[in-house]
Amino acid sequence: MVAVMEPQEIDDEEHEQVLERVAAVDVAKASGMVCTRVPHQSRPGKRRTRVWPVDATTNAVLELADHLVAEGVEKVTLESTSDYWRIWFYLLESAGLDVQLVRAQDVKQAPGRPKSDKLDAVWLAKLTERGMLRPSFVPPAEIRRLRDYTRLRADLTCERTRHYSRLEKLLEDALIKVSAVASSLAAKSVRDMLEALIGGERDPKILASLARGRMRAKHDRLVQALAGRFDDHHGELARLLLDQIDTLSAQIGRLTTRIEELIAAIPPAQGIDADGTTGPAAGHGKNAPVLPAVDRLDEVTGIGRGGAQAIIAEIGLHMSVFPTAAHLVSWAKISPQTIQSGTRSRAGHTGKGNPYLRGLLGEAAAAAGKTDTFLGERYRRLVKRRGKLKALVAIARSILVIVWHLLDDPAARYHDLGAGYYASRVDKNRKMRNHVRQLEALGYTVTLTQAA
Repeated sequence: MVAVMEPQEIDDEEHEQVLERVAAVDVAKASGMVCTRVPHQSRPGKRRTRVWPVDATTNAVLELADHLVAEGVEKVTLESTSDYWRIWFYLLESAGLDVQLVRAQDVKQAPGRPKSDKLDAVWLAKLTERGMLRPSFVPPAEIRRLRDYTRLRADLTCERTRHYSRLEKLLEDALIKVSAVASSLAAKSVRDMLEALIGGERDPKILASLARGRMRAKHDRLVQALAGRFDDHHGELARLLLDQIDTLSAQIGRLTTRIEELIAAIPPAQGIDADGTTGPAAGHGKNAPVLPAVDRLDEVTGIGRGGAQAIIAEIGLHMSVFPTAAHLVSWAKISPQTIQSGTRSRAGHTGKGNPYLRGLLGEAAAAAGKTDTFLGERYRRLVKRRGKLKALVAIARSILVIVWHLLDDPAARYHDLGAGYYASRVDKNRKMRNHVRQLEALGYTVTLTQAA
């Protein structure tokens, strides 16, 4: 007897609609090959295809935009590598056209692709009118502007970290082992010691006496660690590195201030007071129904205020772009692929997603895994049977799902389920029976007595 399954109806995505009037641009650095496909005026049922090159300059692209609007083009597809697509996307979008950006890798996977700029453009137009291209996510202008600041801040932070690594190597060359005693070279106590070394002080006891706070308890270890061979050339190089670190720290501070101003100026990121007032200063009261977006994300375990700002810059504030949390997770490449062939299914790789977002989520997951919270307990349960890397990806996915819900519903708030959530849902009777059965299988007779 063969079971008959009911047919499953699958709705088309928005980008999979069949269109009549389309255009495509194969973008290069200095120009783009443009192709339009519209219904033929004198031959019903046929298509008219036109291909021509357009310079990648503002005036030329604006003229192209006017022409495409006059042609009644419904969608424009851009294929590009690097950042050469920006002038085309920004200007065509400002003219009111529906523009989508697609990855070259996705286009190459479709069979029948020729290889010349002219035929590439024609092929892109044909795929566009049949709805066979999946567009990339391009956030609105205010989020793109914010993203420029947050990404530069992330890059400068990485550069500052590299300078600290160079400073540590320099100290190792000078036989100074202070990094083995102090938690970080950025500590104020370490900075005072380095300034004294650069100034000519070489007595380990005097240097160790500069320790502040809890580091004073490590005085004897500091004396041993600071007894090295710090020469004048070490001091000169250390001065250069510290000056670079100070400059980068000042720039990072300026960027953070500007990022806070930009986010406060975006209406969807603002909060709402109890009396309905909204604005940059709203939403901070005790009974505010809607917190500012950064404050809502800051409540999530592992996400700090800077991380919340960067996440907003990467995924935006309008979750209508991602209909469900699963769409966002899939776009970020945080969930493994499911590869099915016949009756066999296996998990594939997560793929390469947005590197800035993946880095932020990885840091948040690592921080959450060390806490006594629901996410921390979830990490500790997963790491035992799946390993550290897979457990971190799982926690990063959970964090991104939480972020989607908080941004999709501005009135939502994050509430931690607690580290005891899993234990509270355990069926005690079932667990007891399993343990008794295992002991009986080993030849024991089990008698259970209720503990006092």
